[in-house]
Amino acid sequence: MPHRLTYFALPLLTAFPLAASAEVPRVAVDIPPVYSLVATVMGDVGTPELFIQPGASPHGYSLRPSEASALDSADLVIWVSDSLTPWLEGPVEHLAGDAHHLELMDVPGITTLAYREEATFTLDEGQAHEREHGHDHAHAHAKSHDHQDHQDHQDHHGHHHSHTGTNPHAWLSPSNARQWLTAIADQLSDLDPDNAAAYRDNAAQGQDALIALEQQLQERLAHSADTRFIVFHDAYQYFEEAFNVQAAGAISIGDASAPSPARIEALQTLVNEENIQCVFSEPQFNPQMVNNVFGDTSAYLGVMDPLGVGLTLDAGLYAALLEQLAGEITRCTRAESA
Repeated sequence: MPHRLTYFALPLLTAFPLAASAEVPRVAVDIPPVYSLVATVMGDVGTPELFIQPGASPHGYSLRPSEASALDSADLVIWVSDSLTPWLEGPVEHLAGDAHHLELMDVPGITTLAYREEATFTLDEGQAHEREHGHDHAHAHAKSHDHQDHQDHQDHHGHHHSHTGTNPHAWLSPSNARQWLTAIADQLSDLDPDNAAAYRDNAAQGQDALIALEQQLQERLAHSADTRFIVFHDAYQYFEEAFNVQAAGAISIGDASAPSPARIEALQTLVNEENIQCVFSEPQFNPQMVNNVFGDTSAYLGVMDPLGVGLTLDAGLYAALLEQLAGEITRCTRAESA
């Protein structure tokens, strides 16, 4: 099926010539961080199509006609998980039923974490011990994600989104992103063997770049291990684990639904009694609620975003997103020490 390709320069990738005989797959992806990872693997060979607009919450969304068309014409659909986008299961089945599918939470060997259901979070004994001794606890408390375990979870919960069970915001773990680069390259190579070498080389270069970035951010956040903050919803746990930082609580549960009055009261108490310095809203949601609830406290009110709203939609977005989150937390650390 002939189609027009869009080309752009990618800073981390080596350019590979497009093989004239290759039919480059049409790839539809759900959220900007996944778009960035897929663009990294595709490089100059092709460009994915995003079917959830930047700035929109993936937890609830209505596809535009152009986005439905992207699914309908896709050869490969890549998305995080039905637990992140429960509304997507029907459109993928009906519009892209003949396409190949890659659900990233199904990739074997990734790190998964359970949702934290309470309004306030506490460190367990192992985390507290490792923080006291300055150890990186990212891998000690992560559990390896096995495909069958994930399938059992899906069967048990009927594949409907819930704030219990596995937290699907797993793209904020750079180690998961590295695993996903390999899985994406494998899928594309199967569909487009003429460009398999380009896909796999791009994925390897992307993995090397992520390893270097992770080390840089760990050093940058080394002084933030004791900085505790409140986030809008429990989307940052994977980032916390990777970089040894700790949210003190979340305004909303993991699916970003409206918080109860009791939950708000618990968080206000936490801010006042434990002198929490920072409360973060998200650009996908009305910040006025955060201002109304915490505006009279001493907390610094910032913005933290798990999707990269406002960042350029290209292969560099994923790295820029991690850097942006690190920047918000270091600002919070400075506010705490001021």
